[in-house]
Amino acid sequence: MTDVAFYHLQRSRLDDVLPSLLTKTIDAGKRAVVIVGSEARVEQLDGALWAFDPASWLPHGSRRDGNPGEQPIWLTDADENPNRAEFLFLADGASSADVAAFERCFVLFDGNDDTAVAESRESWKAYKAAGHDVTYWKQGDRGWERQGE
Repeated sequence: MTDVAFYHLQRSRLDDVLPSLLTKTIDAGKRAVVIVGSEARVEQLDGALWAFDPASWLPHGSRRDGNPGEQPIWLTDADENPNRAEFLFLADGASSADVAAFERCFVLFDGNDDTAVAESRESWKAYKAAGHDVTYWKQGDRGWERQGE
């Protein structure tokens, strides 16, 4: 089954957290698809990935860029995997009907948004009931801390 990790963002925004997770994904030799809530959010994240660190580069693209098979990181607002990614990132309440097709799934949610927290709790229950291995990570004083299940 898929490893599903919930990331409870309290101190940082998605734009601040996602680049480091995607860097680790690329360093591990994996591809990623990032599904977010809207095309506007895709464009915003595209800009954030270009600007996060002037000394580095995260190879990524979206429908606007085309050639999904050539993109190690694919940004989208649709439930798709056109770049044959092994890792799935869900944010802004996005979901996927095919989580089991991925090695790992990262659910990133705004811990300061009560609706996002409630939706994440429901997703946790559904993934656990489906047999996925779920973990919960919360931002603490020393970075990400794994919490009890």
